[in-house]
Amino acid sequence: MPARSSRARKPTPPSRPEGELAPRHVPADPATATALNLWATLSRAYQASAELSRIHIHRHGLSPAEFAVLEALYRKGPLLLGEVQRKALVSSGGTTFLVDRLVKRGLVERRACPTDRRARYAALTAAGTDLMRDVFPAHAAAIRDAMAGLSTADQKAAIALLRRLGFAAAARVTADPACREGIGGD
Repeated sequence: MPARSSRARKPTPPSRPEGELAPRHVPADPATATALNLWATLSRAYQASAELSRIHIHRHGLSPAEFAVLEALYRKGPLLLGEVQRKALVSSGGTTFLVDRLVKRGLVERRACPTDRRARYAALTAAGTDLMRDVFPAHAAAIRDAMAGLSTADQKAAIALLRRLGFAAAARVTADPACREGIGGD
């Protein structure tokens, strides 16, 4: 049997000398630093809230995207597939895939549009409506509880501020040719 190497492993040096703090790469201008901090804060708040929602939805055997389709149909009634896409915030192909899955599960049905043979509506079936009557109130309560870190007045103020932020960001995307080139491509 060959002898094993008895070379001692070198200790791993610390990532930085003891007591020395990591360098801070903070933008020089305060507006950029604040914008980056806002972005990070929004992202963390969204991730935490979305995870709570995902856990609640998953308990009912649904993905967040499936639930978004069901919720849109539950709250708005039958919708054209393009409207489902906008309400559920999924791609056109994603909408077709999700509706197909929900049709197979007996929760959604497709209906012809009486005025346009090319258009199709998605609508909840009786089983889909029953499921949402059971699931939606508890889900709404879970979201209410997730948002309870802010008072109702603060929530309304946050809605107004975030809506303004979203419209301004969307306007920049529309106005910037470099952004428009990136839309839809990958």
